[in-house]
Amino acid sequence: MMDLGEVGLEVAIKILDPRLTDWGFPRWGSALAAGLDLHACLDEPAILAPQGPPVLIPAGFALSIRDPGWCAMIYPRSGLGHRDGLVLGNTVGVIDADYEGPLMISAWNRNPPGSTSLTVRPGERIAQAVFTRVVRPALRVVEAFPQSGVGARGAGGFGSTGRG
Repeated sequence: MMDLGEVGLEVAIKILDPRLTDWGFPRWGSALAAGLDLHACLDEPAILAPQGPPVLIPAGFALSIRDPGWCAMIYPRSGLGHRDGLVLGNTVGVIDADYEGPLMISAWNRNPPGSTSLTVRPGERIAQAVFTRVVRPALRVVEAFPQSGVGARGAGGFGSTGRG
């Protein structure tokens, strides 16, 4: 089991690819890191063409959260995204509390056509999982919102507050 401190959550992890333990999984990159490092569990390097189709890369494990007040979110690693153009094909992956199948990372090369392809190597840390609380509010359907100063922004539409 992972030690997640004093949050009251214990997450079971089933290792599907034994190489993960050689690569140091499970671990956070530092004592204060929010994201659990995810490795590319590939048998051979994957080549991602610029603006090509996303590639599903196995993370090599499954997890069991089972608490509806929690989920895991999969994010790209900052340096790979900014410096190299490796991002997630679905921008952010959500792992619901009731999903217990293998974790897959949707990797995509956001670089413009004509630039260099990206190579993802077996064992490379390419993404991170962040565990976060989930709030499911009671939803109430209404015909109109009550008049107040709070909703005045909505009349301007998307992006109406401008830049700066």
